[in-house]
Amino acid sequence: MSENDDTFAGTAARSTTHSAREDDQLKHEIEGMIRAGRSTHAEEWKDPEPAAEGEPDVDSSPADTLLGGVPNGMTPDAVVARAELARWLDRADFPATGPDLVEAARDHRAPDAVADELAKLPDGQTYERIGDVVRALGYPTET
Repeated sequence: MSENDDTFAGTAARSTTHSAREDDQLKHEIEGMIRAGRSTHAEEWKDPEPAAEGEPDVDSSPADTLLGGVPNGMTPDAVVARAELARWLDRADFPATGPDLVEAARDHRAPDAVADELAKLPDGQTYERIGDVVRALGYPTET
């Protein structure tokens, strides 16, 4: 018997949830993971290794602050600018002149702000890598 062509009678009335007991057990299993801001593994060997003593935590927070990830001699703005430029230029785009890099960035569908920044590069100079581009644009680089 069917209600319509392909549906068995009574399937619309069936529940797809677990029993109340199974729901409570599943909630209990994941409660620690939801509440804790840390690992909830009972076996220590399952936890990820922490950073070594003296090593910085290389992390980028959602608030655009780089914690422990800014190289000596650079500012957070310079790190973000270099990353944004490198995001839109491939290794295959180098060596290139300033206009070639603007064209390559536009070919990669870079935002106008990136193309405008690359357009500031001095004419007549060839750039071998992204570090050369960043230095030519006046951003500080790591020491």
